[in-house]
Amino acid sequence: MASGGDHNHHIIPLKVYFQVIITLMILTVITVAASRVDFGAMNTVIAMLIASIKAGLVLAFFMHLKYDDRLFIVGFGTSVFFLALLYAFSWLDIYTRFTQTGIVQ
Repeated sequence: MASGGDHNHHIIPLKVYFQVIITLMILTVITVAASRVDFGAMNTVIAMLIASIKAGLVLAFFMHLKYDDRLFIVGFGTSVFFLALLYAFSWLDIYTRFTQTGIVQ
């Protein structure tokens, strides 16, 4: 029985999966090494950058987003944009509350 749609699956070679998993392991080692170094205010930024790269690899290859319809990429990008917007407004709200109370000059 056919299921109503034409679904072409992209076959990814096993070599690509191994390359991605090795890259993820290397990035995990970098994450652990970075957590042991004090970068000051940049600790969170560095951790989020490494995590974003790892998440992008998982989304692109293991979830097949790289080979899927571009509409899914637009949907994912839109959700990331609104998540960043939510974080920005939250940070702005917290910052203005601290500056109004005189905690931060």
